[in-house]
Amino acid sequence: MAQVMIKYLLQKEFLQIRRNSFMPKIIFIFPIMVMCVMPWVMNQEVKNIRVDVVDMDRTTQSQQLVHQIEASNYFIFNGQKASYQEAMKDIETSQADIILEIRDGQYLIAANAVNGTKGSIGSAYLSQIISSSQPSFNPPFEFRSLASRSALPLRSSKNGTQKPSTLILYNKHQDYKVFMIPALMGILMMMLCGFLPALNIVGEKEKGTIEQINVTPVSKWSFIIAKLIPYWIIGLVVLTLCLVVSWLVYGITCQGPLLLVYLLAILLALFFSSLGLIVSNYSDTMQQAMLVMWFFVVCLMLLSGLFTPVRSMPDWAYLTTYANPMHYFVDAIRTVFVRGGTFQAIAHQVAALAAIASVMAVWAVKSYKKNI
Repeated sequence: MAQVMIKYLLQKEFLQIRRNSFMPKIIFIFPIMVMCVMPWVMNQEVKNIRVDVVDMDRTTQSQQLVHQIEASNYFIFNGQKASYQEAMKDIETSQADIILEIRDGQYLIAANAVNGTKGSIGSAYLSQIISSSQPSFNPPFEFRSLASRSALPLRSSKNGTQKPSTLILYNKHQDYKVFMIPALMGILMMMLCGFLPALNIVGEKEKGTIEQINVTPVSKWSFIIAKLIPYWIIGLVVLTLCLVVSWLVYGITCQGPLLLVYLLAILLALFFSSLGLIVSNYSDTMQQAMLVMWFFVVCLMLLSGLFTPVRSMPDWAYLTTYANPMHYFVDAIRTVFVRGGTFQAIAHQVAALAAIASVMAVWAVKSYKKNI
């Protein structure tokens, strides 16, 4: 009897989705737009750093260094200034980010620290250029690519000194899109599988159709499962669409088993669809449901390590990652997608995701109340 009820409830849900002219468009157009645009703009690699050079030596060596800076893809060469004070005026008016002063064979790097990331990484780039052109210069900074894992064995040079050589193990071309595409899949799953269920029950409350369900013998489990299943299917369709776009547009494919990617997507869809239904069960209007859902989505996304490493967070913020399913998903899908990890490599994340999603699914059923 319950299976027959779920069958007809699913037919009702899919009919509502099909008859909504906006819903099919957002399910297909939104993921394509995100996958085609966001990997290009969501790039944390620092470029277009504006540099003023104050060259007081005017030697052949210093001019060669200036030409190297001018030819770099990371810098915008603002030209040479007559004095340090003149270059500081560009810093104060935000026309320059870094000043390089060359005086008596010494190098002074002054960075605008209003944007701390741009200043520190720009100084590291400039230090690398100076150290490569001036063997005696010992830069105080070190730069490492975010999207790669490197081993640094030492090798002997001709003069007997030890120089590091870099071996890129994953993401050999250090393409930031490889790092961000799995995260974008998680964002799309979160947005579609979270917000759409949150608006579903609230929409029926506002229309009054929920009362027709409440007076029927449909159980809470059958009703909630029928609400969840369509959004699981939508999540899998969106994930498949993302994988196809990633392959066709960027030539980037999953390095590990695709079944693991789909397993992670199912668990994440279960969590966010359950969260959406919980929010809708406690909300009376669409506006209320949207604001509450947006609060949870933003917090889960920003504290997941999706954009920045979680180890950089304060201790109290890092503790929240243990209860953040988005953190487990991002960590696991990058392990499979970028590194080609197996199930053993993500067993901990899968277990945590399954436990959190199961608790949320039970809560979604318990929080729904049939009012006659």
